[in-house]
Amino acid sequence: MKALPLLAALLLTAAPPLYAADAHDHAHAHAPLHGGVVSEVKDIDYELVVGPEGKGPVQLHLRDHGKPLDVAGGSARLTLLVGTKKKEFDLKAAGQRFECGECAPDKTPPGAKAVARVALPGKPAVTVRFVLK
Repeated sequence: MKALPLLAALLLTAAPPLYAADAHDHAHAHAPLHGGVVSEVKDIDYELVVGPEGKGPVQLHLRDHGKPLDVAGGSARLTLLVGTKKKEFDLKAAGQRFECGECAPDKTPPGAKAVARVALPGKPAVTVRFVLK
């Protein structure tokens, strides 16, 4: 009977971990599809697209396991942090993404940071952090 606890302990330590805190296995990549920067929060990929020097709209694309999410009825607020300057934008649902067409961020150099607060119907709001490239 003394060998049973020892055998159980050996089996538990020899078994591969069932999950890891930093790694997860799923069938989707976290690569940008729209030329932006991707962050993942709660298995949702958020891709932020900010045109250089205010050219083009600011867009936030959401994907769940590689498939675009319907953002209708949702809201998003984006804060851009460039050095000591801070700009905030409200993004509106536009098809399969959030967008602010009239937003004109100043220069967004590599290393600039952005924080998005995203709320979708029936889900708790999330905060997503980005470092622009």
